[in-house]
Amino acid sequence: MFEILIKKILKGEKVAGKVDLSFVRDKTMRGLNRRFRKKDQSTDVLAFPYGEKELLGDVIISSDTARRNAKSFGVAYREEVKRLVIHGVLHVLGYDHGSKMRNAEKIYTQL
Repeated sequence: MFEILIKKILKGEKVAGKVDLSFVRDKTMRGLNRRFRKKDQSTDVLAFPYGEKELLGDVIISSDTARRNAKSFGVAYREEVKRLVIHGVLHVLGYDHGSKMRNAEKIYTQL
C-alpha cells in the first residue's frame, strides 16, 4: 500500500534501491527500541539505514502507536502512517531531525 510512496520518495531524492517497511505492535517496538536505542518504551517509527546498494534500510512502524497518534492529532490512521513512512524513509536516507527534514516531509506529504 505504501510501496508507491516509498518509490516516489526515493525517486525524488534521486536514490536507487529498496526500503523495507514493517508494522509491529507496541510490545515488539518496545523491545526493538530498548535493544537498539536503549529506551525502554515503545515509539512510533524506527529506521535502520544499511547503506547497501540494493537494500537501503528498514522502516518499522508501531501500528498501536500510529493509531493513538492519529486519534490524538485528529487525523485518519492512514494519514498518520503516511507521515511515519515518510519520516522513516528520510531517516534511512540520512536525514536528521531539523529544518531540512521538515521541508522534505512537507513536500512528500503532498504526494
